[in-house]
Amino acid sequence: MKHEYVPRSLPVKAFAQASGALEGSVPLTDMERLREESLGPIEGTLVSFSADGEMQEDAAGQPEPWLHLEGSTTLVMTCQRCLGPVATEVAFERSFRFVASEALAEVEDEESEEDVLVLSREFNLLELVEDELLMSVPPVPKHEECPAPVKLQAADADFVDAPAEKPNPFAVLQQLKK
Repeated sequence: MKHEYVPRSLPVKAFAQASGALEGSVPLTDMERLREESLGPIEGTLVSFSADGEMQEDAAGQPEPWLHLEGSTTLVMTCQRCLGPVATEVAFERSFRFVASEALAEVEDEESEEDVLVLSREFNLLELVEDELLMSVPPVPKHEECPAPVKLQAADADFVDAPAEKPNPFAVLQQLKK
């Protein structure tokens, strides 16, 4: 029997015990924080994700639920070279181990290489996808090659050069001395 899982209320332990698999997509408009990162039209833009659950034994031989998660979308951002719009692919692939309590998660997250989260009856998978995509947004989005030539100098061709000799700031004091 195949079980249908709902990403907004995923029973992680049951999902992992059943070696569940879930994939889908949601409109970018449903993810408020991620939507704010995009400059361009977001209608029709989708956030795709896939999740796989499994039980793995810990060092003591006890089974622990794991969630392997991938997500991707395309955001329209400002190119930091030409300041024009650039479609930026944002994606991640991560694995998470789930533990019984917040205190245990805090201790084990510091000591282990993998990401540790707290096990809950109804886990919102889409919030985790949004969080991971936000952390994957590039700090400096840019085109591979900008569509228009980038102006690489700050001086204007019409700019008149400043006088070569700067006035002495103490000249006023010299006049007071007289």
